[in-house]
Amino acid sequence: MSALTVYLDNQPQFGELYTDFTSIKNQLNKIGVQFEHWTANCKLSADADQPSVLAAYSDSIDKLKEQYGFQSVDVIKLNPDHPEKAVFRQKFLAEHIHDDFEVRFFVEGRGLFYLHVEDNVYAVLCEKGDLISVPANTTHWFDMGENPEFTCIRLFTTPDGWVADFTGSAIAKTFPTLDEYVAELS
Repeated sequence: MSALTVYLDNQPQFGELYTDFTSIKNQLNKIGVQFEHWTANCKLSADADQPSVLAAYSDSIDKLKEQYGFQSVDVIKLNPDHPEKAVFRQKFLAEHIHDDFEVRFFVEGRGLFYLHVEDNVYAVLCEKGDLISVPANTTHWFDMGENPEFTCIRLFTTPDGWVADFTGSAIAKTFPTLDEYVAELS
């Protein structure tokens, strides 16, 4: 189940929860974030590599490239056995911005995006089939959890792909982790 919680940036213990797709989409549209649910129906093997994932979703990727002028596409796939899962998690957990517009499509699994816009923080639980955009220069971070299990196609408007400018803020440490967030939903 996809979910959105909107917090004041100085009150991570209190937030307004949305679990209805239309409500999530409408709240995110207010801050220029596109949120859609696509069909993630391509069967991938457990060891599917980046070229296999990109080939399986090539029609959708081509449409997005044409629509937004994306110049870089990659796949990030992590599972609980990945030897560098902790390193990746820490990198993405640090609040950062990108100079370019980016889109993520969750092919498998889930992850938690935090978007820090003005005085609010938007926690977006994305699951299989969810597509989310992050507008250029939007402060954000991402938590994949202690035992990640996801495959995500990432699209960027610059040829360099994922290039982050870290803010140095410790705000991410004050908000629930993916694991805590999911536990609160249960």
